[in-house]
Amino acid sequence: MAETGPRVEEATADDVDAVTDMWVALATGQREYGATLRAEANRATVREWVAQSVVTGDLLVARDPEAAADSEDGTDLVGFVGFSLERGDYERDATRGTVSNLFVVPERRGEGVGTALLDEAERALREQGADRVALEALADNDRARSFYAARGYDPHRVELTKPLGDEGEGGDDASRSGDDLTDESD
Repeated sequence: MAETGPRVEEATADDVDAVTDMWVALATGQREYGATLRAEANRATVREWVAQSVVTGDLLVARDPEAAADSEDGTDLVGFVGFSLERGDYERDATRGTVSNLFVVPERRGEGVGTALLDEAERALREQGADRVALEALADNDRARSFYAARGYDPHRVELTKPLGDEGEGGDDASRSGDDLTDESD
């Protein structure tokens, strides 16, 4: 019986440039949801991460040989996911793995590629000794948050941010100078 759909496997050195291009597309798309990462400006750094992840085995790709014929660059990649076992200086009650940068090319979303990548990343982390998995999604990215929630991910920690420029300081010069602007007289 012929294999149908993309297959998930460890990335190779031949995938570094294509995965780097996909990461740039991911970062560019995340700007819509308030991400502050600069996509193209981080290309070299991401390429190093991708190459290192290929060496450590912490990067999976989804391949679809039929996609190569349709793509401009001839690649058969339709998605990728990075993952790692969390290491640090703190003693913990659980061994935690992290999933990062799950991406599926837009024209293949909704076909189960992301689920297959996530399942394989979780399997690999479990084999490495992880008891639980953590990942991040931007608060405004409802599609990503729904995808993860449907796969059993619950909020654990909430990150709060505040701009520290003029727009984050409350407005006019009087409030920045410390003058009391409340109306408590009479």
